[in-house]
Amino acid sequence: MRDPELDGLLSDLQSDSKPVREQAIQELWRRWFNQKGMMGFKRLQQAQRVLETGQFERAEEMLTEVIHAWPDFAEAWNRRAVLYYMRREYYKAIADCEEVVRLNPIHFGALHGLGLCHAALAEYRQAIGAFRQASAIVPHAIENQRLILECTARLN
Repeated sequence: MRDPELDGLLSDLQSDSKPVREQAIQELWRRWFNQKGMMGFKRLQQAQRVLETGQFERAEEMLTEVIHAWPDFAEAWNRRAVLYYMRREYYKAIADCEEVVRLNPIHFGALHGLGLCHAALAEYRQAIGAFRQASAIVPHAIENQRLILECTARLN
């Protein structure tokens, strides 16, 4: 079933107006973090606080518990992908990013992260593909364009 509000947000991401785009981005992130209500949101916050103190193993345990409780909670997978990326466990991060995109094909953050992981592994063609997918959703995100150019240059 189509979600007219979501369609409007996706349209706003294409806007020439920076405030309109930024508001749409904030609303999408809010939706993603709150997908499982206040309980899910709080559990992500708790894991983030633990991660920020450098307790990577505990943060991973917490996020894995959230994923087991709600396997369709895309943002929990995304948060764990970020953790894996921070630990330079790129293949694990890629697997989690791919799950995020399977659950939420418009998750531009996971697509960007997927590109970062592939770039870190010198898999530039895959990185370019991921950055292009993210750019199709958020075309004004200059960082994706810069990374596409950087990865293209590294191919040659």
